[in-house]
Amino acid sequence: MKRLTAGLCLLLISPQTAAAQETFHGSAARTGVYSSPGPKQLGGVKWAFKTDGAVVSSPAVSGGLVFVGSLDTNLYAVDQETGAQKWRFKTEGPVASSPAVADGTVYFGGNDGVFYALAADTGAVRWRFATERGERRFEAKGLHGTRPRAQTAPDPFDLFTSSPAVYGNRVYFGSGDGNVYALDAQTGVLQWKFSTGEVVRASPAVVNNTVYVGSWDSYLYALDAETGVERWRFKTGEDPVNHNQVGFQSSPAVVDGVLYVGCRDAHVYALDAATGRKKWDYYTSKAWVMGTPAVGGGAVYVGTGDTRKFLALDAKTGRLRFSLDTKTALFSSPALAGEMIYVGALNGRLYAVDVKEGKLAWEFQTESSRNDPLKVLNPDGTRNQAGFTPTFFDFQDMYVTWYRYFSVGAIVSSPVVDRGVVYFGGTDGFLYALR
Repeated sequence: MKRLTAGLCLLLISPQTAAAQETFHGSAARTGVYSSPGPKQLGGVKWAFKTDGAVVSSPAVSGGLVFVGSLDTNLYAVDQETGAQKWRFKTEGPVASSPAVADGTVYFGGNDGVFYALAADTGAVRWRFATERGERRFEAKGLHGTRPRAQTAPDPFDLFTSSPAVYGNRVYFGSGDGNVYALDAQTGVLQWKFSTGEVVRASPAVVNNTVYVGSWDSYLYALDAETGVERWRFKTGEDPVNHNQVGFQSSPAVVDGVLYVGCRDAHVYALDAATGRKKWDYYTSKAWVMGTPAVGGGAVYVGTGDTRKFLALDAKTGRLRFSLDTKTALFSSPALAGEMIYVGALNGRLYAVDVKEGKLAWEFQTESSRNDPLKVLNPDGTRNQAGFTPTFFDFQDMYVTWYRYFSVGAIVSSPVVDRGVVYFGGTDGFLYALR
């Protein structure tokens, strides 16, 4: 009886709650909702900070600084008002993870297979943790139907890596080695790891002492945040031939006991967060749903791949409220701020949508998209098919396709809204601040 009482007292003293943090998609629940209203009209570029590589990481804004990773192997801290660099931290590989900032510490993963904790004000290392087997991309034979069928190829669309969530005294993230990790947030000491069947690219959502995360193995998992014990798993579609319509890159968003998530099997799912039971699913006609849904005002907002649509779905029923043609695929996760929602596209454009009207309010085009050096876009932002003529006529053309999109400053980074300014990265190497 004394032990039980002591345990209860400990729980009362040290409750497991979501830490105050700036992280991918706004919070540990990954809802994509921001308290600051965003610009209803485009006032222009406040500043643009140039890195030496593509920026697919999504920024985090905290303490007057904007933190973002670059494929040039650095994590940057940039002054929120001026766009001037305060510090940068070099890793041994590209940084495609989006940072989380909590209690003066910046957490992120590198493609070097190391997870880092840095002092937010100086960039000094507080600790680092090496994952069990390092990072790798999803790979398969005959990937996406390309030839030769016997060739194992890494997926070029496996672009961004899992981003951390801080909850209680722990930090959680997924890895290309197939594990979900829980580390002590102060020391980096491993608390537990959970093994899935494939690479983990989704960013864990942590709500009510439960970690929700999808894997490329086609399952979405609910794990006990304290122990890592599996509570339930939800099975999605498989594609054993082309390995195209399978896997999670979208992270779950959890709102009012319901989990919303997209999948490469061309569905948006709504699941009961307690049981994993499916409430509804929305089929996107074979189009990937790569971005994490933004959920607010009774609606679920998400973009699609090949069908090039930005969708608003009813959160209770999954019925379509409105659909906008974005002229190209959307891999970015939308940011909901007041009556406006912002999302990036592969054509180098950021779209601002009035959610009440269901109409485009304005759009921003990167300079690389305007210049279009390889002539891969039509004037309206659609893909110029002549600009995507195959070069090798085999799996290598998948990588050439990404090179072409990178040339126009594709926006796969997810926007963040703070103090009326929208922050996001582009594959042209810039971190942008729009007002």
